[in-house]
Amino acid sequence: MLLQIEPVDGLETISVLELLLNGGFMMIPILLLWIGAIYIFVERLLLIKNSSKTPIDFKDRIRSMVLSGEVDGAKLLCAQTDTPVARMIEKGISRIGSPLKNIEVSIENTGKIEIYQLEKNLSMLATISGVAPMIGFLGTVTGMIQAFIAIAQEEGAVSPKLLSSGIYEAMVTTAAGLFVGILAYLGYNYLVTRVQKLVHKMEYSAIDFVDLLQEPQK
Repeated sequence: MLLQIEPVDGLETISVLELLLNGGFMMIPILLLWIGAIYIFVERLLLIKNSSKTPIDFKDRIRSMVLSGEVDGAKLLCAQTDTPVARMIEKGISRIGSPLKNIEVSIENTGKIEIYQLEKNLSMLATISGVAPMIGFLGTVTGMIQAFIAIAQEEGAVSPKLLSSGIYEAMVTTAAGLFVGILAYLGYNYLVTRVQKLVHKMEYSAIDFVDLLQEPQK
């Protein structure tokens, strides 16, 4: 991608990389935040995606085993299914024989741990979405300070080239900070939506399992 500027003596093109390099030292923390946002988003997305992959016939097989008294088989099936839903059900199965209230509490506590694991680092992504634009605005301030210092130190007419470095830093850091902040914010909200859908699935599965325990065994 190329951006074009038109100086007096002709047409010149400036690459995006060159433009970003003119953003000054404030581009370093913005770049680090961008790398961190990408890492957190991809890592969380893969985790949530894998956590949502409960086999279609999982519930039916668990129901059949529990009703027929095959508790060990049901626990083994849960252990082989690496998902939050399976771990919650496994905890409930391991408590079969205890009062129903105790089973519900055990499942609920396991669910809280699973939700914590799903939401881990999402707050960091939200923080990046707010911090990146602020750093960009800070770069704007420092860039304009440099421009005004250059004006104050220059005697006579001030050339545009003298002010270019400060203005570049002011504009580029603002744009870069907003870019990182907006994408981090969108990524955060997307992941939160995915987590909420998975949490609803976990809650429904827990309720369904507790209802199953109240059915007469074969």
